[in-house]
Amino acid sequence: MPYKQSVLFSVLNNKCPRCHKGDFFETKNPYQLKKFDKMFKRCPACNEDFERETGYYYGAMFVSYGLTVAFGVSVFLVMCVLFNFDAMTYLVVFAILQILLMPIFYRASRLLWINIFVRYKETKQ
Repeated sequence: MPYKQSVLFSVLNNKCPRCHKGDFFETKNPYQLKKFDKMFKRCPACNEDFERETGYYYGAMFVSYGLTVAFGVSVFLVMCVLFNFDAMTYLVVFAILQILLMPIFYRASRLLWINIFVRYKETKQ
C-alpha cells in the first residue's frame, strides 16, 4: 500500500480518512491554541461526516492513553536506562514534554480513532 493511501498519511497530514484530500481540523497548526481542537463537521473534499454521533470521540481517549503510555515508556528508556538519569528528573521532563505535546496527541488520537472505522477510498477526479 502506498504511503498516500495509508492511515499514517491521514494522521500525520491532518487529512480526511476517506479521501485523504480534505483537512480534518480547521487549522494545520496544533499550537494555535484557540482553534487547535476545532474540526470540520464534514470533509471539504468528499463530504464525509466527521461528527458521526454524540460521544463518538470518547474512544479517542483510550487511543490518547495508549499514545501517552508508549511515549512515557520511550522517554523512560532513553533517560533512565540509556543515560542513567534519576526518576525525579524523568518525571519532571516527562510532565513538561507531555504538556507541550498535548495538542499533537489530541489530534493524533482523534485521527487514529476515526481511521479505525473509516477506510480510504480512492476517488476518481
